[in-house]
Amino acid sequence: MTKQIAVRLPDDLVEFIDEHVEHGDANSRAGVVAHALERQRRREIAARDAVILAREPSDTDLDSLADHASRTSMDDLD
Repeated sequence: MTKQIAVRLPDDLVEFIDEHVEHGDANSRAGVVAHALERQRRREIAARDAVILAREPSDTDLDSLADHASRTSMDDLD
């Protein structure tokens, strides 16, 4: 499912997006924006994982990360 939203962006960002579409890096402006947001979401999840792992430096089996993931729903990641 997708939702349509309207956002206002500075001219230079729109030009950047349009360049990616023109060069075939994306099919549409929405594709560029969606890719950028998905990348940011992955960065935030990775940063959260790093914090969890830093709390338990001796956890070489990643048990603390697995435990945290098992208690976290996908809705909590949004």
